[in-house]
Amino acid sequence: MQPREIILANINHQNPPRPGLTFDRGRHDDMLGCGLAPYGYVQKRWVEGKLEYYDDEWGNLWVRMRDGSVKGEILKPAIEDWRQLDELRAPDYSHPDCAMRMNELFSQPTDKFKLAHIGGWIFDNARYLRKMEVYFADMALYPDEVRRMHDIVAGVYEQKIHLAGKAGADGIMIGEDMGTQTGLLFSPKMFRFYFKEMYTRLLSIAHDYGMKVFEHSCGQNWAIVPDLLDAGVDVFQFDQPALYDMPKLAALLNERKAALWSPVDIQKILPTGDRATIEAGANRMIDLFWGGLICKNYGDLRGIGVEEAWDMWAYRAICARAGVTA
Repeated sequence: MQPREIILANINHQNPPRPGLTFDRGRHDDMLGCGLAPYGYVQKRWVEGKLEYYDDEWGNLWVRMRDGSVKGEILKPAIEDWRQLDELRAPDYSHPDCAMRMNELFSQPTDKFKLAHIGGWIFDNARYLRKMEVYFADMALYPDEVRRMHDIVAGVYEQKIHLAGKAGADGIMIGEDMGTQTGLLFSPKMFRFYFKEMYTRLLSIAHDYGMKVFEHSCGQNWAIVPDLLDAGVDVFQFDQPALYDMPKLAALLNERKAALWSPVDIQKILPTGDRATIEAGANRMIDLFWGGLICKNYGDLRGIGVEEAWDMWAYRAICARAGVTA
């Protein structure tokens, strides 16, 4: 099987010969990824002492420690007062130039699975537009305003989905960090009230193009995993699979013909720096999810206190089980 076929066989649970592999730094990678660029936007970024400041395409201002995590946190949200909602300038993805690089890359001959990275998603962007602690209060106090904001965000992602589909992508990647260590950041009822119908509508557009839907989400989201499957998610990209009852998660994904895309757990296993623990974690994940699994590395090792050597232990253990040379 070619790499694209292996990825699809894992997603569809069609007896793949090995897990999918998506590792950087010149290692095995069955995918070809590319993002989109908002029309007319150029990021501003500057340094003051130990801090780096930058804006995003929505007009939020971010700050990060120069020697810390890649992303940092919101310093000034785009909507500090609901009266600013009418003035919000959403990113423009209506212009064909937004997909220029993706069109060029995906039009080249390749045997890899072509994945369009289309950004965050509804909750991910909305919580930053208001700053997270304010947004959670908004969900209870200002449902009309929150729904209006969600509609604006959804309109942008609808544009992105069409661009990815027309570029010939095999799948789209979305991202929502919705969980804590023990459960959701908000109630399942709120997910169904604010998000499920919107998810279903947008993901159906992706499926109409024949694209698979990959969703990243940190934390423990078990309470809405069935809802996400109902809405059309095909692959869950979890960096902390050990937060779940992994046998139970594996059984559900097998039943619903959906896949897990994951590194060896980045919280409980990789940071131990213990080779035996890391190799055992890799083998357990493969044993549980074989037939519907795509293995990956974590992109910000420094941010989680992991050395490259520890990451390589996981990679070699996975390759050994997959029957490929590391």
